[in-house]
Amino acid sequence: MPLTLYVDGERWRAHLQHVRDAHPGIVPVLKGNGYGFGLERLAQRAAWLGVDTVAVGTYAEVAPVVPHFNGSVMVLTPWRPFEHKAVFDGHVVHTVGRLEDLRALGAREGRPRIVLERLTSMRRHGFSARDLREAAAHLDGVAVEGVAMHLPISQGSHLTEVNRLMTDVVAAGLSTNRVYVSHLTDSEMGSLRQSYPDYEFRPRIGTSLWLGDRDALRARSTVLDVHPVERGDVYGYRSRTAPATGTILVVSGGTAHGIGLEAPTGGATLKDRAARIAKGGLDAAGFVRSPFTVDGKLRLFAEPPHMQASMLFLSHGARVPSVGDEIDVRVRYTTTSFDETVID
Repeated sequence: MPLTLYVDGERWRAHLQHVRDAHPGIVPVLKGNGYGFGLERLAQRAAWLGVDTVAVGTYAEVAPVVPHFNGSVMVLTPWRPFEHKAVFDGHVVHTVGRLEDLRALGAREGRPRIVLERLTSMRRHGFSARDLREAAAHLDGVAVEGVAMHLPISQGSHLTEVNRLMTDVVAAGLSTNRVYVSHLTDSEMGSLRQSYPDYEFRPRIGTSLWLGDRDALRARSTVLDVHPVERGDVYGYRSRTAPATGTILVVSGGTAHGIGLEAPTGGATLKDRAARIAKGGLDAAGFVRSPFTVDGKLRLFAEPPHMQASMLFLSHGARVPSVGDEIDVRVRYTTTSFDETVID
């Protein structure tokens, strides 16, 4: 039985249209697992929205998108000479962030379409101010579509940084006036358009587009088996013993779906760190809270999730769902893949 994503279709589609209309020039980002929906479905929805460009994370994600979307596909990961999966079809826009890569692309046939990425405070990819000016002299053999800026996700305004970066873009004397930006607020976009009326700013948006209305989405797991246990009964791959009388609930959804997988956050605040200390205490005691809920309460993993299913422990007195019932799952849609998506 599947791990299922249920979508209030009318509400979700209305949200997509609202975001599109509120962000002129929007470039929908489709990458990874397609934010839980799948790349193919999001490509179809981007075509329905009428946009001319979408962005994917890697070259491997181009192939699932192009049968469903007729416009340009921008690859966010910068091109490298060792990238064997690179696609050089006319609809693909490459990201370039190093002079040596720019020269290598310029030596290819067919004038590859590119965007020049300016290094931001993220310090992930991109040209320095000096290299961006030098890049302007090495654009033979490529078609420059614009400049890209990938800003960090952080509190506070990005305007000071973006204004500084825009000074570098203007100083480079490029033939393009298009700038692709990520993670700017609506007010920041408005300020930039006022400050630089000769430039076209195009926001690349993923999470707030596809997942911005969380009430339109509901993830549900199917109960696969129910096993009453007494204290000391052995269960699971690791032959654990039940800490008390209760029930082992076997449900759909495991590590293959992204269940139980979480990127480290580093604990930016005292509250974050306290939560991680508390969670570490639960881990040490063998009790780890799962994203699966019964009667609105998050239930404990009986042991680490399996590849396609998970085992939960329900204490004595809790309501026990029946085999075939569905229970809610509080997941991160950006890291969860579903067996089935139902859109009404």
